[in-house]
Amino acid sequence: MSGIEEIEFSSKSFNEPKAATESTEDADEIEPTAEELTRLKHVSDQIPLAAWLIIVCELCERFSFIGLSGPFQNYIEFPIPVSKDKQSGVLGRGHRTATLLTTLFQFFCYLTPIFGAILADQFWGKYKTIFFGCVTYMIGLLILVLSSIPPSINAGLAFPGLIVAMLIISFGTGGVKSNVSPLMAEQYTRTKPIVKEIRGEKKIVDPTVTVQSMFNWFYWAINLGALSAIITTNIEKYHSFWLAYFLPMIVFTGSIAVLTFARHRYIRKAPSGSLIIRASRVIIRAIQMRWRLSKEVKYQHFLDYAKENPLTSAHNDTESVIESNNRQFIEDLKQALSACRVFAFYPFYWICYNQLGGNMVSQAAQMNVGPLPNDLLQNIDPIVLLIFIPIFDKLVYPTLRRLNIKFNSISRIMCGFFCISIAMAWTTLVQHLIYVSGPNFNYTTKPCPTCQTFNNITVAWQIPSYFFIAISEIFASIAGLEYAFTHAPSSMKSVVMSLFLFTSAIGSALSFALLPITVDPDLMWMYASLSIVSFFVGIIFFLVFRTEKN
Repeated sequence: MSGIEEIEFSSKSFNEPKAATESTEDADEIEPTAEELTRLKHVSDQIPLAAWLIIVCELCERFSFIGLSGPFQNYIEFPIPVSKDKQSGVLGRGHRTATLLTTLFQFFCYLTPIFGAILADQFWGKYKTIFFGCVTYMIGLLILVLSSIPPSINAGLAFPGLIVAMLIISFGTGGVKSNVSPLMAEQYTRTKPIVKEIRGEKKIVDPTVTVQSMFNWFYWAINLGALSAIITTNIEKYHSFWLAYFLPMIVFTGSIAVLTFARHRYIRKAPSGSLIIRASRVIIRAIQMRWRLSKEVKYQHFLDYAKENPLTSAHNDTESVIESNNRQFIEDLKQALSACRVFAFYPFYWICYNQLGGNMVSQAAQMNVGPLPNDLLQNIDPIVLLIFIPIFDKLVYPTLRRLNIKFNSISRIMCGFFCISIAMAWTTLVQHLIYVSGPNFNYTTKPCPTCQTFNNITVAWQIPSYFFIAISEIFASIAGLEYAFTHAPSSMKSVVMSLFLFTSAIGSALSFALLPITVDPDLMWMYASLSIVSFFVGIIFFLVFRTEKN
């Protein structure tokens, strides 16, 4: 337990949060019997208004993040068009630089949540970390908008302004991303199921079902907000980039407004110490004790060495002794790390997934898009998710269960790798068709200023790629979290989420190795390599985990 108290705001209202111990349970509520638990229908409780407000906060944040990052590839890659039929852009830094910067942006956005989780758990608490994260986020948005207006572009401030804005936004994202869903879950305080008569029928109001419903709505809000790129990419094409960035900034004020004006409604728990820091200390302790006792003691599990008392205690304080001897915490950490073994394969998945907002946007610019922006088709991904998640949840999975077909998390993750392999294989075919179409064969020479910059192939060929990427996300991303969360102890859920987000950062870092071949005419071989690798990683994954229970 950390002895650090929450940092005070100057406003009195910020110092008086809703009590963290306030409960939605009443003394006269009836708990179900064992027979009723199996016989009666389990239903969701009413979701608290505070949880809905946090969902709105996440909707505004995702609208802003996807809305501003959607135009990034064009903004960086292409120069200011000399005519209306040319590709929209500003910086003119080329395909490779655009992919490098967008990949770096993704890397930092999925690395900083680790620090956001530590800051919330160790010092500020979730609410204040989210609030300051949003303020930081807004500063980055403001810099992005101001650096993209025509006077700033003419003064040469657009490129440095973009770099500064990306860094600031990534740190703001870290404060929000790692804490917003746990804060939402904390707004619901019922812990035990109860029997309640609803419309003349006895049903069980189940907290587990309620939390699941809350997260379903939360995930829908994310994908609904992701549709913002449909708007911003059209604004980019038909008006300007600064207006495409200004709209997300305006919508993002909704996040700050919801946090500020509803601050009395939120249940805010004081920081109780970061599990990430505590887990790191246990791992360091295990390394030290294994080095000291390697010839004396042999443990089956590496972390069991952290249970040993120190050989010398001259420099040990109370906190380190308590943590080193906290056997239950070590056992929980062992269970969490075992559950997270599936994540070791995910960086290979994210390398393929990250092509969606980078190289595939540039690929569309080489095709005939007609009146559409070339970066519009990436929005097929959230649209497919919004449509097919309910279909899989309400139709496909129940049908498989009725047919006694086992389709557990491990099988779904494997299918996720296969689906994204299909997506990359199709993208390889599309790139081949681009290269063999005229008038810019292989794109080995730069088109002249007055020449047609795209080849005679319709951008509709990309649709299957985006479709299979979305289906792979339903399988790999959702099933991966489901597996890890169901196998991790309750005290380690936040650690599991941080590790899952970190795999995306690793995937972005590994993507840098692809930069040397992120040029024409090598792009076809890059997509083909990703397809082959993801296919075999899926097979290896299944072979490693096929005996796991779920």
